[in-house]
Amino acid sequence: MTQPALGLLSSAIVMAVALGFISLFDFGTFAGWIAFVMLGLIPMQVVAVVLWGGNPAFASGLRQPVKGIVLVLVTVIATAVISPLVFLTVGEGAAPPGPIPSHYVIIVVPTTFWLAIMMGGWPFNRVSSNPIVSGLVTLIASYVVTYVIFRIFFNYDFMQGAPVYLQSAPKGMFNGVSALVFYVTALAVMFLVLCFDLWPLTSSPAVMKQPVLGIVWTVIALIGAAIAISVGVNGAGADPMAFLTEVTAPFIFGSIIVLNMLGNSLFARMTQPLKGVMNTIAAAAVGLVLANLYVSLVPMVTGPLPSGPPGYEREIWLANALLSVTFPFLIYHAVFFGFWPLVRTSSEKPVARV
Repeated sequence: MTQPALGLLSSAIVMAVALGFISLFDFGTFAGWIAFVMLGLIPMQVVAVVLWGGNPAFASGLRQPVKGIVLVLVTVIATAVISPLVFLTVGEGAAPPGPIPSHYVIIVVPTTFWLAIMMGGWPFNRVSSNPIVSGLVTLIASYVVTYVIFRIFFNYDFMQGAPVYLQSAPKGMFNGVSALVFYVTALAVMFLVLCFDLWPLTSSPAVMKQPVLGIVWTVIALIGAAIAISVGVNGAGADPMAFLTEVTAPFIFGSIIVLNMLGNSLFARMTQPLKGVMNTIAAAAVGLVLANLYVSLVPMVTGPLPSGPPGYEREIWLANALLSVTFPFLIYHAVFFGFWPLVRTSSEKPVARV
């Protein structure tokens, strides 16, 4: 089996498994503990896929499915160490995890993508030539950098008086929900650049060197997010949470399918920028279709959930179903397990772009 059929079949199987997993929990448990823990898996997963190439030295000699199991266990161990620390510090140990610590673990993910993909692991790959060591340093830095950003830019004064409010909550520059939507939208812009295979940045060798590439790419992501929020939220008047679940999250999810699960194969014969345009259209279309499919299955999987303020239950469910559960499951199968058992050899490998 070759791409794109391989990626389509794998995606369908993994999505069915993910929805089955979600169905095991009521909404409160899923949106609380389950999403919190699942989000904790992703930063280590990004490091393993991007900086370790999905093939670190300690697992490179293993055959599937043992190799995949070992790599999954690495992310579980990392989460078992880090998530309790986040829960006790950012979350003040208040169970179940509320919006404030949940927002923190959400934005750790874009930060890890930024350091691993956009910055290429710089400057932490200068610390050690051993990718295992530099990857772990990058992982730790992701949480530290995120905490600084969280304290400076996120503000939760609007939650004062609510049971979920924490005394240690940041009192930064922007409304916490708005800041969250902006930060995740910047990640979507990162995927947009990947749809174009970094064109036109690739035309300049000087730009393609770190840290220049990371700086330029970061500026593009921030400007792109600002434009998207200005048009969608400020201009069109969309609710920020609605924008997150109807635009940002579906595009990220669709990009994962198109670029990673399908190995960037749909328009492989095209050249840039046409390939990028087609990838972008495909990512947006696939993401919207799958997001709507997930929404249609909410009553069957979890039970009826209200949409919109004040609880935004359906929006929270959708964002977590797509990006907190299905996304890591997809990467587990495509990269850690190398599409096993659909592929028995190493000839079909996804592009390590999570």
